[in-house]
Amino acid sequence: MAGQDSIEVKFRLFDCSDIGPSKYSPTTTVSALKEKILAQWPKDKENGPRTINDLKLINAGKVLENNKTLAESRLPLELPGGVITMHVVVRPPLSDKNNDKLQNDSPNNTRCSCAIL
Repeated sequence: MAGQDSIEVKFRLFDCSDIGPSKYSPTTTVSALKEKILAQWPKDKENGPRTINDLKLINAGKVLENNKTLAESRLPLELPGGVITMHVVVRPPLSDKNNDKLQNDSPNNTRCSCAIL
């Protein structure tokens, strides 16, 4: 990767720690970035992502699509000496619908009760 053709990106995690910065080609896809994040995810963090589908990358308030490249995502390509910071959001694990139904059907559900005196 040539210095002028690369984009320097760091990934900001939910606890304000960072992965990177690293340089990427403008033709790098968002899904490839997510793969790199998964590979470099700190092992000491709880509730880490399992797949790239558990991750969202946000840049300038925009959620980036997996099939788009960095160039297609309209990142600023010319930041002299600058690093682009992307925010990483981890989706919470989806709950099991059967377990939710069992919890909703249980007689111990918390209910609101009012007494008018």
